[in-house]
Amino acid sequence: MPPKKSTGRKSTGRKYSKKAGNAVKREMHKMKRGTLKSGSSGKKVKSRKQAIAIGLSEARRSGAKVPKKKS
Repeated sequence: MPPKKSTGRKSTGRKYSKKAGNAVKREMHKMKRGTLKSGSSGKKVKSRKQAIAIGLSEARRSGAKVPKKKS
């Protein structure tokens, strides 16, 4: 049997924690139901990217393993 090929990424750690993934999942679900609101203006969020950003932001605040924002 031939050896398995690696996927290219190190298997030593995850980029995002499971807690962060759950936060993004929860925010996406809210967006799809139409109940996710933007923080500052309070408008309904329609963008998938914006929903992901809100989920990651909440995960950061709760102390989950999430890479820093690119600025």
